Amino acid sequence: MKLWTCSSFDMSRCKKLSIMLFSVVVLVCPGVGAEPSLSLKGPRDVQWSDFLGVNAQLLWFEEAAYRNQLDQMQALGLNWVRVDLHWDRLEPAPGQWQLNTLDRMTQVLAEKNVSSLLFMVGSAPFASSAPAGTPNYDQYPPVSAQMFADSLGYLAARYPTVDAWQVWNEQNIPPFWQPMEDPAGYSQLLEASLSKLQQISPNAQRVMGGMAYYSQMPVRGGLMLEALDGMGSINNDRVVAYHPYSLMPEGDVVADKDFLVRGTVLNQRLRELGGESIWATEFGWSSYSGQEEWQPIVGEQGQADYLIKRIALMSAMDYDRIFLFNLSDLDARATLRDQKYGLLRLDGSQKPAYKALKRFLEITGPGIKPLTAPAFASAPSGMLSMAWQRTDGRWVWLFWAQEPGRVTLARKGKGTLYNPLQGTSRSINVGSGGLPVDVGTEMQIIVM
Repeated sequence: MKLWTCSSFDMSRCKKLSIMLFSVVVLVCPGVGAEPSLSLKGPRDVQWSDFLGVNAQLLWFEEAAYRNQLDQMQALGLNWVRVDLHWDRLEPAPGQWQLNTLDRMTQVLAEKNVSSLLFMVGSAPFASSAPAGTPNYDQYPPVSAQMFADSLGYLAARYPTVDAWQVWNEQNIPPFWQPMEDPAGYSQLLEASLSKLQQISPNAQRVMGGMAYYSQMPVRGGLMLEALDGMGSINNDRVVAYHPYSLMPEGDVVADKDFLVRGTVLNQRLRELGGESIWATEFGWSSYSGQEEWQPIVGEQGQADYLIKRIALMSAMDYDRIFLFNLSDLDARATLRDQKYGLLRLDGSQKPAYKALKRFLEITGPGIKPLTAPAFASAPSGMLSMAWQRTDGRWVWLFWAQEPGRVTLARKGKGTLYNPLQGTSRSINVGSGGLPVDVGTEMQIIVM
């Protein structure tokens, strides 16, 4: 039975799409009257320190700067970082490693008890398959998968404190695999690398390269994950990873909730194949001011709004670990858009995204257990809702909508209504008549 039903992710033919989100049936009816509400219930308990990590370009910074970044990350109660390693910079000639900065960085991570996922990408100049004279030789795969695997194995042996190793990055799009996507070529690189890692560092988790978006291949067509499945490269000895970027938290088309649909269908299929774990190793929004590049301009406040909504959604979906992009803004070596994905500005100061995330994590507490969200006879258009129980036993309800409206909460008791984006709160007391709750477009959280 063919279950890769979302290869094209064509929503245009859908008048009504009924999907099962764990224990909650959701009806998505784009273009038919008001946009329906949606309740989610997560598949498992969430401990934020283990579930939510951050991408961190630590090697871009001096030690004092990245120590400050890590301190601020740990102040959020988070402890996982994903760090990029570029083979061409680390080993510019065979066996001539330049590792002083990386040596020190791994020592700092171990000293601070930070859990680490390191990924290596980009062909070294002596190993690239690029035509002679090609300036971007690192964007081409290596001439030998074993050469890459041996170099990755060298690093794994040198850094035994690393918790997880990831093989390449976004290999399903041409910018990272020239001249075009090649599932068979990546499968060879992956299997050689995982075999080497198993020999060198058997206790570390082994992670497939994070696929851009949902693994679509823009030149060849189809999903690279589907192609790799056909080659036997998706099984229970490696973590599967992809990067579900979208224009808005709910997806590229909010009425379709296409992130929820695509992520759910893809994750269900990956579970059926017996994958060890599913990670989203990048997602996020830039606070850049233009010129516009793919992502619309949302500013610092929009970035904060989108991030906490997406984290809430992903916590209630079937992901084992997620890594937001990015811990810090970057300097002019990155593009204008890529410079501004950080929770922190380049000078280390906190952006609204950091402050909103800190409030969100403080309100929900260090750990949450999934509950069924409250039901309403009617709800504002596009309302999203999920409920949890904190580790201290208190009830937590998160909600927002695409259009403002009102619901009546029937749950009795005293509590607090929070807006983590704005940093406001007020006491509430729900009696026998219920509590009218104004639902807006910004996330609100009730704790009782």
